[in-house]
Amino acid sequence: MPRTLDGLTVIDLTQNIAGPYCTQLLGDFGATVIKVERPEGGDDVRRYAPIAHGESAAFLTFNRNKRSVCVDIRQDAGREIVRRFAARADVFAHSLKPGGAEQLGLGYETLAAENPRLIYCSISGFGEKGPLRDLPGYDPVAQAYSGAMTSTGYPGDPPSRIAIPLIDMGAGMWLCMGVLAALLERHATGRGGKVDTSLLEVGITWNAVQLANFLATGNLPERCGSASPILAPYQAFKCADGEVFIAAGNDRLFAKLCALLGLEQLVDDPRYATNASRVARREELREIIERVTVRSPAAYWLEKIREAGIPGGPINTLDKVIDDPQVEALGMLKRTENFRVPGFRLIDIPLNLNGAKADIREMPPRFGEHTDAAMRWAGYGESEIARLRSSGVIA
Repeated sequence: MPRTLDGLTVIDLTQNIAGPYCTQLLGDFGATVIKVERPEGGDDVRRYAPIAHGESAAFLTFNRNKRSVCVDIRQDAGREIVRRFAARADVFAHSLKPGGAEQLGLGYETLAAENPRLIYCSISGFGEKGPLRDLPGYDPVAQAYSGAMTSTGYPGDPPSRIAIPLIDMGAGMWLCMGVLAALLERHATGRGGKVDTSLLEVGITWNAVQLANFLATGNLPERCGSASPILAPYQAFKCADGEVFIAAGNDRLFAKLCALLGLEQLVDDPRYATNASRVARREELREIIERVTVRSPAAYWLEKIREAGIPGGPINTLDKVIDDPQVEALGMLKRTENFRVPGFRLIDIPLNLNGAKADIREMPPRFGEHTDAAMRWAGYGESEIARLRSSGVIA
């Protein structure tokens, strides 16, 4: 991928998943990312399970194209180091609770006074204002608070979290978009700016369809498993040896599916003739379709729906995903040579720019691997570096 952000420097005080995903994206686009970690073990995500060959798989996933610097920002000298970094940088990112950066002397006003071109961005659990601004937050907390858990799972199930860190990664994406927009604004005005987002705001955004449905009808969303609350038939259907997902998302596709299944009479049946009527009778429609699909294996139906031009696919386990020829063709999983975790693959971004994906220049860093190099970049001499290390300010 062209290094669109080549020449830009990001100072990254974020940890866990949301903020690091944002800064990794900036690194993928060519920025130099200096990840500032605390001396006592660094980013919490370094200890997320599973640990393989001494490395957290989660850390490796969200921290490529970065350089790790160990600085104790609880000490005055450590905060001075970070201010010197920020004075030379283009972007400063943190995931401290609202007001936390200001208490440390690392707030926007302070850093922008030294570097007016700085893009200052932050991510929090509940946002910069409001009665819950001071509370910490994690992805499942935002899933619960935003209402997402109440529509996840099957009818009768208790509230369920979405297994993937959807809100964390979404917050990182939104923050990255905000940084890119601020960089464009800086190009026009010569001045930086402040960007912030929160897990709760992203959770509300991701819950847009369910919220819109409730606002339009007054009906709370139901749990519908693999099915859609707004389209039918649009879910997994049982086959002789498993399941296949079929997405007949409009009347034309529904007619094709009915012809394929020998259920042509449903097309003109007023109970199923429109999408709205099909959604209202989703369960009985599923039963009708499954009476046919259970007669043959999933591979048979996959072949048939693809021949008919009906969207659908297998319900894959991850061992099948990693060696899938389509995934391989898209270059989504990059094999690593001579990496410290044998067999590890880097998960690329789902974006192509001029036919290329992310520019993976640096593997996820070891803890404190680049401290000395970053200190020299900030203008510290060797004797100062040695003194700061001996006093525990850096490691």
